[in-house]
Amino acid sequence: MSTARMRRVNEVIREVVGATIGGELQDPRIGFVTVTAVDTSPDLRTAKVHVSVLGSEKEKEATMEGLKAAHGVIQRSLGGQLHMKRTPTLKFVYDDSIERADRLNRLMDSGA
Repeated sequence: MSTARMRRVNEVIREVVGATIGGELQDPRIGFVTVTAVDTSPDLRTAKVHVSVLGSEKEKEATMEGLKAAHGVIQRSLGGQLHMKRTPTLKFVYDDSIERADRLNRLMDSGA
């Protein structure tokens, strides 16, 4: 599959999953979540959804558990909006890159 098509598929999945998390899910465990990236396998069977979560470690763990529990709802929403032969199976992965960048910026600002 061409890399351009793969990028488009990843972007559509990112948008649909982000909209579903932000709009359809009612789980109180799910806090402020940002879908930062999606990596779909070349055969389009699986997609790693990288998410960033704001909050304490306990809130982050609860949010990841909530996403795991809501997997079916998110998968169904994606299947309804993604016009492909096969809908990739989603796997949520915690992404701490935003936190690391923030920590690095604070270190640079402090002159360390």
